[in-house]
Amino acid sequence: MKRHRLFVENLVSVLGLAALVGVWQLIAMSGLASPAFLPKPAAAFQAVGRGIADGSLVASLLATVWQLFEGWLLASVLGVSLGAVIGLSPRLRELFQPTLEFLRPLPAPAIVPLAIALLGLGPSMVLVVIVFGSVWPPMLATIQGLSLVEPRLNEVAQMLKLSRAAFVWKIGLPSALPDVLTGMRVSVSIALILAVLGEMLAGQPGLGQTILLAARSFRAYDLFAGLIVLSCLGIAINSLLRLAEARLVGWSRPATH
Repeated sequence: MKRHRLFVENLVSVLGLAALVGVWQLIAMSGLASPAFLPKPAAAFQAVGRGIADGSLVASLLATVWQLFEGWLLASVLGVSLGAVIGLSPRLRELFQPTLEFLRPLPAPAIVPLAIALLGLGPSMVLVVIVFGSVWPPMLATIQGLSLVEPRLNEVAQMLKLSRAAFVWKIGLPSALPDVLTGMRVSVSIALILAVLGEMLAGQPGLGQTILLAARSFRAYDLFAGLIVLSCLGIAINSLLRLAEARLVGWSRPATH
């Protein structure tokens, strides 16, 4: 039953992508949009092939991946660490709640002018924006997961005379792992968006810069090639994290029959 459901989901996804490309082809053939702004799918995919063959798209992809994972890993470590400290203490949760509620809704692009003023247009500015925007999902997920740890586990830890650090490492985080991994998966999508935005604003090498330069020079086929590679990157990352989540915390999900 599970394999059948997975097959149906994959089939629906493939058919959805095929339908999207079909609509794209129809609009391009109808003349409703100029080829300078909307090329045919074949032209865009040919541009992807050329970019891979000459290495330009591969270099841009690797630059974006490095920027993305550097910011995301730092945000995840910082978010889980702060979430663990806050989540284990009801007093700290009450103390930091107003600050978290003030900062959490603040869009990451809103701090870009401040980051540019303090750090200039460079990799450090992009890194700070990525970390600020993507730190919240793992932090809040960790706080929630640890706050919902079974109270009897605290009693067991006290009987075993576990230190606070040992409780977090051996009981708290494993119990909160489903929430933590979900938060990290949400976080990586935010990090990807901010990495591309930062590359556009700071002129850093990557898919963001490739897409922006193609748009400025009216090379629509290169612009769409960059978007296609960016979409494939997002799908690949999400699929890998879903697979890791299923392997690590599959026990936490109810069995389906």
